[in-house]
Amino acid sequence: VPWASAPVPSLFSLAVTSEQIEHLHRRFKQLSQDQLTIRKENFDSIPDLEFNPIRGKIVHAFFDKRNLRQESDGLADEINFEDFLTIMSYFRPIEMNMDEEQLDRFRKEKLKFLFHMYDSDHDGKITLQEYRNVVEELLSGNPHLEKESARSIADGAMMEAASICVGQMGPDQVYEGITFEDFLKMWQGIDIETKMHVRFLNVDTIAHCY
Repeated sequence: VPWASAPVPSLFSLAVTSEQIEHLHRRFKQLSQDQLTIRKENFDSIPDLEFNPIRGKIVHAFFDKRNLRQESDGLADEINFEDFLTIMSYFRPIEMNMDEEQLDRFRKEKLKFLFHMYDSDHDGKITLQEYRNVVEELLSGNPHLEKESARSIADGAMMEAASICVGQMGPDQVYEGITFEDFLKMWQGIDIETKMHVRFLNVDTIAHCY
């Protein structure tokens, strides 16, 4: 089988089984409609993704060349099964036999993927306004939350991010944006290892991004 010899991404090398690879390949074929590659429009057929408030960002992340571990920037027009495995490697559940170094690398890989979702202009920084916009988009999916309340919470999240990342600044200083190092600080103490899933693919050990 051609896909069986595809290189397995580094995060997938931890306790991955042939059964899991076969399961993902079935999902890939379902998404691609039995074609060799997946294009953005293939995600239109996923019911669980249709009403996700950050649907566009999730789909964008699957084609982001930074997440595909390619040298070039920008977006890929389509992804093959090897690319699909690379993306899905970010959503691997934690393994019980991971040592401290592996856990740290595992966490940083997941947060890097999330960072890229916020950094929509690919400049390596997230402006506070970009951060606020994503939070507001996420909250917009809550039917019990009014728009004004969502906007207030998003404003509060932006100010909290500023206090963590900016700290004390001089009057002549300009904050250019949240770096990945800042982003790590913001997520310190939050269990991203078990929270980052993709439910819309209906893969047993994988559920949604939040």
